[in-house]
Amino acid sequence: MRLLTRTRTALTAVVLAALTLSGCSLLGDDGGKPSSAGHAKTEADPSGSGNNDVPYDVTPLLKPAKKYYGAALPGAPNSLKPVEAYTGMTGKQPNLLEYYAAWGDGFDASGVRAAWKEGALTLMSWEPFDTTLADIAAGKSDAYLKKYATAVRKLNLPVVIDFADEFNGHWEKWGTKYVTPQQFVAAWRHIHDTFADVGASNVIWAWAPNIINPVKNVQLKPYYPGDAYVDWVGFVGYWTIDQDNAFSSVFGPTIDEVRTFTKKPMLLLETAAMAGERRRADIRNLFAGVEADDNMLGFIWFNQKKRADWRLEASPLALKEFKRLAADDRFGFDVRKP
Repeated sequence: MRLLTRTRTALTAVVLAALTLSGCSLLGDDGGKPSSAGHAKTEADPSGSGNNDVPYDVTPLLKPAKKYYGAALPGAPNSLKPVEAYTGMTGKQPNLLEYYAAWGDGFDASGVRAAWKEGALTLMSWEPFDTTLADIAAGKSDAYLKKYATAVRKLNLPVVIDFADEFNGHWEKWGTKYVTPQQFVAAWRHIHDTFADVGASNVIWAWAPNIINPVKNVQLKPYYPGDAYVDWVGFVGYWTIDQDNAFSSVFGPTIDEVRTFTKKPMLLLETAAMAGERRRADIRNLFAGVEADDNMLGFIWFNQKKRADWRLEASPLALKEFKRLAADDRFGFDVRKP
């Protein structure tokens, strides 16, 4: 998002905050109870000034000097025990935690706050299972959407939101079988504009197609909301045994297509390698590919068992290689001090 846009939003938020946010409870925060205003101000304003009216400036997090070292772990960030276990296993704490939320769920303010306290940014993959994108664009969820955006603004910590990822695939309810590019763009822009209206400029917006390898006939550009509505391009893509495992083979075609219409920073928003003899080599290619591209922000390893066992612990030798490469100082940093 353009810095000018963020600055304008921040100035507007100063006025709106006093009118619309004072005394609002956080949706989904501690069972719906209002958060402690003093507690939120202390965390949201590291300077200690207690000024929670100015939205958190996410600009330093958009393209930091070091790489994001992320993970998607069952139960996190609602619980940080999985993060502790993953840190012990890989030798480094993730500084970007991905979690999944259905449209209609409340904002996990407690989880986001807890992760931030430990030096980790959260990325929410927002999945519209029980509504249509056309209805979202038409404003039929506006009461929910405004309440959610207000909760995000009131917490006033940086969060990443990825809405309706893998939209270029036919396997999702919001995918190509059910949604047109125009409907996707309209829904995305409406969500983004609603957050802007309540002054929630503390959001980093990640637009996340599946890699194009299995859906080469679907063009990505018609689904792109525009640079004013997107901060990161996030790719969903995995190393599987039925394809070449070079980084350029797995992600190269998608990167090349995206670069024809935007220069936004990129992130491997969800990735992993299938367990097996080749996994160590796949992991080496992952780290090397991310290191080699200055516009590649980092990666999030999907450490879960779903359709296949993507967990690092399923392959001890591959885990050892992952741990060795993760020790590189270029991966991971305290997001509170980027």
